[in-house]
Amino acid sequence: MSSERVRLTALYGGLLVLAGGLLTALVYFLVRSGLGTSISTAITTVPTRALTEAEAEAMRSPYASASPAQPMPGVTPGKRSMALAVTHQLSKAAEDATLHRLLTVSGIALVCFAAVSIALAWWMAGRVLRPVAVITTTARRLSGENLHERIALKAPPGELKELADTFDAMLGRIEQLVSAQQRFAANAAHELRTPLAVQRAAAEIGLADEPTPQRVAEIRAKLIQVADNSEHLIEELLLLAASDQGLQRREPVQLANTAATVVETLAAEAAGAGITVETDLEPLEVQGDEVLLEHLVRNLLINAVRYNHRGGSVRIRTREGVLEVSNTGPLIPAGSVDRLFEPFQRAQERRHAPGEGAGLGLSIVESIAQAHLATVTGRSNAGGGLTIKVRFTAAAAPDH
Repeated sequence: MSSERVRLTALYGGLLVLAGGLLTALVYFLVRSGLGTSISTAITTVPTRALTEAEAEAMRSPYASASPAQPMPGVTPGKRSMALAVTHQLSKAAEDATLHRLLTVSGIALVCFAAVSIALAWWMAGRVLRPVAVITTTARRLSGENLHERIALKAPPGELKELADTFDAMLGRIEQLVSAQQRFAANAAHELRTPLAVQRAAAEIGLADEPTPQRVAEIRAKLIQVADNSEHLIEELLLLAASDQGLQRREPVQLANTAATVVETLAAEAAGAGITVETDLEPLEVQGDEVLLEHLVRNLLINAVRYNHRGGSVRIRTREGVLEVSNTGPLIPAGSVDRLFEPFQRAQERRHAPGEGAGLGLSIVESIAQAHLATVTGRSNAGGGLTIKVRFTAAAAPDH
């Protein structure tokens, strides 16, 4: 900061001193160019007042005409030459004294001006760099515990004010990301701890006494189910982490064909739950990863089927730039829709029932969509259920 202040001081002070020096030189040149004529005129006017009008005109303009001077009555040539010589010497002496005085005074004024300019430049540089010092101090003080602090710079609109506001906005985004990551870690630990506790309880309680073969089979089935759920949770966490890292490659993907394939694979589960799946698939080609896009469609359809009621319906549509999945089901408050896209968040409390997800489906959908430069929006339906739209931007359109 000190070095920047010194540089700004040198810049401002140097410019002001240079301007002062140029102004002094200009004034000196202008005064010098007309000073001799002015002094000669002033000195010549005084002695010529006692002469006749013709003599005065001759003395003021001795070289005005190239014709020989005419002798004037009562004025000899020697007297006239002496008067001109005296006038010239007086003019020269007055001009030298005046210029010397002007140069001395201008030099003193320039030195004083330079001192004042440097002092003002130092003060001005400090004022200009004060917001930078505030930003630097705040950035050094911030850590994971005080990300809520902001610079809140009070200054008139300008580049530094905009920089401080941008820094505050960045802190807000970082705080949200850190909070989401902390919630994710806590929820992941809870979700992973729950099946481990179930496994431990099943082993300790179910096998405490001499178990019957039937009891052993039940405990075995329970442990396998818990292990499958844990494996599924870990796979979803790995998929979420992979989609958060972005795409390694892009290729044209016919999303309508992918959706049709996923619908076929889930047809048996939907029929078993009494859910009708309706399709309205128009051609939709995007640039992306086919495997990740298949997971996106699968998660949307699985959520639409599992969080539904018997006899309900699911509708999947593709049209230009948009994938839409809508279902019937329980009524979801409009204010809680955005929360469903956070990891481990559900519309209803977890019951640990068979086939119940971990609450990562929509968060994975959003992460995959962001990796494909797409946006995900959700809204609750008036009669119950949810409508999810994945809108692909122009950057995700195929290259032709």
